[in-house]
Amino acid sequence: MDWGTLVGTALGALLGVSTTLLGERSRWHREDASRERAAKRQLYSEYLGALWLTQHRLRDLQRSTALTREERIEQSGEILGAANAFRLLYEMRIMAPEPLDEVATQAFRKLLRLRDRFEEPDVTTDPEWPASSAALSEALETLRHAMRSDVRSL
Repeated sequence: MDWGTLVGTALGALLGVSTTLLGERSRWHREDASRERAAKRQLYSEYLGALWLTQHRLRDLQRSTALTREERIEQSGEILGAANAFRLLYEMRIMAPEPLDEVATQAFRKLLRLRDRFEEPDVTTDPEWPASSAALSEALETLRHAMRSDVRSL
């Protein structure tokens, strides 16, 4: 028996299997990165959408003159809860990188501060409302830019 042929055949098979495994591993990494990017894109758009929608609904509630203070307070809490912003924030805190997590949390805190303006005696004439709303809008724009940078970096 010629050992050279046997060793050559074994070495060829080993190289073939190794090359196939490396190709499969590379394909798996690409697919995994693609799935991660898609999951982040979905989460980021849901979270940002929930915050923007909540801000606009709170603004509409603030402008409503037909409601009592107590009704506005109750509805402001319902608006915040209906948008699932709390749940999405915790998903963000799990999936997002640390710098983005901080920006997402800051935006949520500014949303809470805007919601807390309904505790004022008359939110329709609250002189702090425009500044709180503008701070939230700015935080949301900062968050959007940070999210876009993170998705592009994948």
